[in-house]
Amino acid sequence: MVRLGTGIGWRPEIADDIALLPGIDWVEVVAENICPDHVPDALRRLRERGTTVVPHGVSLGLGGAERPDPGRLRALAERAEALGSPLVTEHIAFVRAGGPLTASAAIEAGHLLPVPRTRDALDVLSENVRIAQEALPVPLAVENIAALISWPGEEMTEGQFLAELVERTGVRLLIDVANLHTNHVNRGEDPAKALDELPTSAIAYVHVAGGVEKDGVWHDSHAHPVTQPVLDVLAELCARTAPPGVLLERDEDFPAAGELAGELDAIRGVTAAGAVAAGTASGAMAGTASGTAEEAAPAVRASVPVSMPGPVTAAAVPEAPVPDAVRERLALAQTSLLSALVGGTPPPEGFDRRRLRVQSAALTAKRASVVAKVAPELPEILGTGYRPAFARYADGRPMTGGYRRDALAFAEHLLADGRPEDPAARRRLTLWWRERSGPAPLASHPAARLARRVRLALSGRRAA
Repeated sequence: MVRLGTGIGWRPEIADDIALLPGIDWVEVVAENICPDHVPDALRRLRERGTTVVPHGVSLGLGGAERPDPGRLRALAERAEALGSPLVTEHIAFVRAGGPLTASAAIEAGHLLPVPRTRDALDVLSENVRIAQEALPVPLAVENIAALISWPGEEMTEGQFLAELVERTGVRLLIDVANLHTNHVNRGEDPAKALDELPTSAIAYVHVAGGVEKDGVWHDSHAHPVTQPVLDVLAELCARTAPPGVLLERDEDFPAAGELAGELDAIRGVTAAGAVAAGTASGAMAGTASGTAEEAAPAVRASVPVSMPGPVTAAAVPEAPVPDAVRERLALAQTSLLSALVGGTPPPEGFDRRRLRVQSAALTAKRASVVAKVAPELPEILGTGYRPAFARYADGRPMTGGYRRDALAFAEHLLADGRPEDPAARRRLTLWWRERSGPAPLASHPAARLARRVRLALSGRRAA
């Protein structure tokens, strides 16, 4: 297992601060935001001075019903090789649904959604992980995610689900302690129990992040300071094992460098205290060595948590391919849920409808935030009206072609409806759209029909 140390999530907005922060052993980058042929200069300089870089994927959807897309796997592999990374990471989540398995249109979530902890889902996830492992040039670690909703009829706890996944695939784990806290608040799950059930020897590293509680729901925002309850979960983990690496995540509302340094110091303090406690436990064990086995055993059990054996290799546990019927059942369930969240269809039976509304709103907010990052001109043009306008656009319109296509479709939607009302803003949005709309698509394509509506609206005519 690679010893990583203390790290921070690398983001362009804080690249200069990261370069100056003391004691940064490694950084993690969002894989999809890096081009292997054009690594940002700031990141390249970190690598040249010996800082380890780990690519962190967000789009594979290993928990989805479909097998992993070969193109996305190649892209992740290319980034690992370009960055000289010792491992890559992804999430235990699904991010899209629909498609051939359901004979329906493919739709994107725009964010990470939880996998049901069922035997069907575990079978599919295990096979998808093995497919990914075979395609990647370095080891894979998968992350537990935060969730606002629970699936009805789950058959395992999170710890049991992760433990069996490791046993069946040999995959490593990226444990996000902030996500364990989120699931404690939102789903009533005990972080200590989850940690007790985990194979701690499979942990590759740990995430720590901030969030905020609103109306009894914890939002894993990555835009707020790390709270004490999250540090408490980290302490629980460090009482059980010494994690090879711990990383601070921050994605938005970046604070001053001093605040980041303070959060990193707090993380180091927790991990150091865990190491001292482990050393004390080891000393207690040594002190009993001269006694009888019967005398020593109780002290060992009381002081040292039991650790499961190291992860097995995938080849050691050959498994038959997952039947198509299993993937189809999972696909139907995930499509039904995602369609309710982003397409306005009726909620599936057994889900908490209030929580589904909260999750739906969170997906829309996340989608608006990412569109604002890939097309920053849109919030600049629309001002305070950007988010309300985007929420109206997204209502019942699932994302189908990625965030850049979503940004363009949003602009087309506004222009086709004669918005924004301010003439100057409308002219700016028109120019932005014309510069990016590209060649006209085939006349039968839905995008072509919308683009035609826009062009007719801009010319003052009506569509036939």
